[in-house]
Order: sequence, then C-alpha cells, then structure tokens
Amino acid sequence: MGPGKRGLITAAVTVVCAVTVLATPGMAFADPNPVPTRSSAPTTPMAPGFPATPTAPAGVPDGYGDGYADAELEAVREQLDLLYREAAAATDQYNAAEEKAERQSAEIVELAGKIVEGQEKLDGLRERAAAAARAQYRTGGMPDEAKLMLSENPAEFLDGSGRLRQGQRATKGLIGEVTRAQDALKTYAADASAQWKRLEANRAAKATARKKVEKRIAAAEKLESALAKEEKERLARLEREAADRAQTAWLGSGILDELRGRATAQGRKAVRYATDQIGKPYVWGAEGPKSFDCSGLTSRAWAAAGQGIPRTSQEQWRQLAHVPVEDMLPGDLIIYFDDASHVGMYVGDGQVVHAPRPGRTVTLAGAGTMPILGVVRPGV
Repeated sequence: MGPGKRGLITAAVTVVCAVTVLATPGMAFADPNPVPTRSSAPTTPMAPGFPATPTAPAGVPDGYGDGYADAELEAVREQLDLLYREAAAATDQYNAAEEKAERQSAEIVELAGKIVEGQEKLDGLRERAAAAARAQYRTGGMPDEAKLMLSENPAEFLDGSGRLRQGQRATKGLIGEVTRAQDALKTYAADASAQWKRLEANRAAKATARKKVEKRIAAAEKLESALAKEEKERLARLEREAADRAQTAWLGSGILDELRGRATAQGRKAVRYATDQIGKPYVWGAEGPKSFDCSGLTSRAWAAAGQGIPRTSQEQWRQLAHVPVEDMLPGDLIIYFDDASHVGMYVGDGQVVHAPRPGRTVTLAGAGTMPILGVVRPGV
C-alpha cells in the first residue's frame, strides 16, 4: 500500500474513531507442514482447501543429495509441483484480499467524507434553529389572541400573524431537516464502523494467505536446496520431459487444427505487452512493472490494451466470458488446474506466455503443459 493510501486511511480512521469504537479481531496461524527429511515424512494435513502433500519418496537414500534415482527424483518433482501449486492458490487468496482491502479502504474514506459533510450540515441547521428560537424569545412568546386584543391595528396584526404561521411552518420544516440530518449521520457512522470491521477481518485473511504462501515456498526451496548439483540438473530435465509429454499429448488431440481465428486489436495489444515482459522475475503478489505473478501479468497486459479485468486467476475464470478451447484467439486467457490457481495468455501456435512460479521468469511455454480448466476472453 502506498503512502498516499495510508494517508487517506489514517484520515478516515480519525473521523470514524470519533463516532464509534473499533474492534480488531485476533489472528491465529496453523503450524507449517514439515518438509521431508531423512528422519521424518510429512504427516500433518495441509491447510483447509489444499490437497494433501505426498509423503517422501519410498527408498530415499540416507539424506537428500546422496544419490536419488530418477524415479525418486520424479517423486520430488511432483512434490515440488504440489508445493508451488499450493503457493499459487494462496497467492490468489492474498491478491483477492488485497484487492478487496483497497476497495474497502476507499469506501471508508468516502464514508468519512460524508460524516464530515453531515456534521457540518447538522451544525448549520442547529444554528438556524437557535436563531429562530432567539427571534421567538424577543417577541415575548405572547399568545396570538392576546396580541390581537392589545393591538392598535388589528388588520396589521392579522397580516403579521399570517407571516407568523409561515414562520411556524418553516420552523417545523427546520426541525424535520435536523432530524433527517441526525439520522443520516448515524447511518454513515454505523456503515463506517461495519466497513472498518470488515476491512480488519479481510486484513487478517490476507495475513493468513501470506503465511500460506511463505510456508509453501520455504518448503519447496528447502526441498530443492537439499539436492546436489547433479540432481538439480536431472530434476530440471525431468521437468522439461514432463512438460514435453503434456504438450505433445495436447497437440496430439488435433487442437491446433481447430485454431484458425485472428486476434482482435485489443488482443494483439495484450499479447504485445505480455511478451515484452519475458525474462522478468516471478514475485508472488506482484503486478509489474519489474516483476509479476501469473494473474498480475495477465491483468496488467489487458489493462495496457485498454480493458480492465479481475486481478486474480480465480476471478478471471469466474467473471470473464468462457469460450471453447478450440475457439480461442491470441490474447485469450487459459486457466489451469481445477482450482483455477494459474493463468497464462495464449499467444498463438500452441504457446502461452506466463509467469510460472517463484524462482522462474516470465516465459513462453506450451499451452498444454499444465492441465487446462478452460479459456476466458476479456472484453466480451
């Protein structure tokens, strides 16, 4: 959050605190899952919403780095994939919470402005009411009948009494305005208090998601760092082979034979922006310009093309128009995995540009190298 946003929120809180007492909910985090070592295997379940982590490969030698066979390295590769997928899902949760927090903060600032305006209006109405009361006091508060009997000019009095009735009606209207202003002020204060509580709860959810991301990435990095150099090289080879197998199977379905459409003008702009970012590092929660996560890249690319889209891959899947895979065009977004935790942009020729995971950079890859959930098209 930038300094400007912090200043706005501080101003809003100052006003809101004047009219309500704010409560901050507590936060609790589950213990991280243990990373496999030679003396322990992960038995603790993952956090709710995540699949269980596989156990350490059977027959692992005495400690990582002591000579995995390819079959054992394949099990390590699958576990790394799972950890990074869990991190991606938690990143989506974090990004969604961040986006919601920004909206809630803006709404609090708006409500704070209404509270200030409402209080100023109420102060003005009260001053008008006080002036009317002082004017009535100066007339002595004598009943109209007595004033008529004592008046030397009854016609003049009757004319004055008409004006008095108008004044009474005006006073009644003023009282009504004061009442409505008071009610509106109470409503604004209640809304601000409720919104603040929702913001605090959302901040707690964001902190929990951050913990999940950091734990999963730390576990993956620990697992990778325990491998010897030669094993890391073989692991990279296994990753490439797995991706090649998946892409070959996808292409073998004949899908490219069906893809004949041309990108729209906006689609071409989005593709140009996304491909210009190739080589920039993946950083979870980042949306440019120096680094990106997967949905940060796609949302920024379409923003550069003049089309705003949701920030997270899950919301992109939920809100954008779905199109059949065989009808996709360059610029369309391919959503991956059953939980919609990853997204890439189709660029043509069976390729996507995407930000893969921590430790990697924005890159081109085969569109079929990951399980495809579906395709969405912005701007429809």
